[in-house]
Amino acid sequence: MDKNKIKLGIAPIAWTNDDMPDLGSENTFEQCVSEMALAGFEGCEVGNKYPKDTAVLKKALDMRGLQIANQWFSSFVLTEPMEKVEKDFIAQCEFLKAMGAKRIGASEQSFSIQGQMNTPVFDAKYVMNDAEWDKFAKGMNRLGDIANSMGIRLVYHHHMGTVVQTAEEIDRMMDMTAPDKFALLYDTGHLAYCGQDYLAVLKKYAKRIAHVHLKDIRPEVVEKVKKEKLSFLQGVREGAFTVPGDGCIDFAPLFDELDKSGYEGWMIVEAEQDPAKANPLEYALKARDYIRKTAKI
Repeated sequence: MDKNKIKLGIAPIAWTNDDMPDLGSENTFEQCVSEMALAGFEGCEVGNKYPKDTAVLKKALDMRGLQIANQWFSSFVLTEPMEKVEKDFIAQCEFLKAMGAKRIGASEQSFSIQGQMNTPVFDAKYVMNDAEWDKFAKGMNRLGDIANSMGIRLVYHHHMGTVVQTAEEIDRMMDMTAPDKFALLYDTGHLAYCGQDYLAVLKKYAKRIAHVHLKDIRPEVVEKVKKEKLSFLQGVREGAFTVPGDGCIDFAPLFDELDKSGYEGWMIVEAEQDPAKANPLEYALKARDYIRKTAKI
């Protein structure tokens, strides 16, 4: 890949899990960002231990040569007043703009089961009806307009246990949203987890992908999640996710396709694991080495 077009980052969720704060509770913000830099990454996303004061956060990141690439935004377009969604979205865009970030990663959390500890992720996912799809798409286009007006690009994070999980749901979402307002956050691990053809999705939407999450899976653990009717969070604790080069995904054709499409922007290693079982620095180094060898960056 063209290293002049790609910035490589890593997500803090390997150090401290936002959904299950007991995972990595002992890891400090300073340790997290220091180890990110030590492993050879240029940037990161925002975790729950990051300082809310932009001046404090900037200083800590500048000392380590890191930038903020993106931040997760939980949207509730289907279940909350749009005025509230917009207010929360604008506040987060303002924070990201102050940090110099160019992406905000939305995920619709209405009816989501990803944060429910005892709900089987493969059996209980909510499926939107036609009216909900219409409301969802209009809401996302509206958020895209707001983001554009602030110099930020809205990217959508398809995710296990949410209303947009499968390739078919991604298709419908992309058909119903405006390319100038709405882009895809392409996540290898979530597509592999639910048995989708992740390379086909990449090829189909390469020109509308504006942010990339590099996540691998351990298929034997995913199979256990399915067989034993475990929740998404239980799957994380069991080790369903891992970093590129440690699971079953061959990233070489994905890197080739991104390169062919002219992709320019961030690629973020994101693999939520139990830090007590998977040392975050060790796995960050493992991912960086794999990407260096496979993507030549």
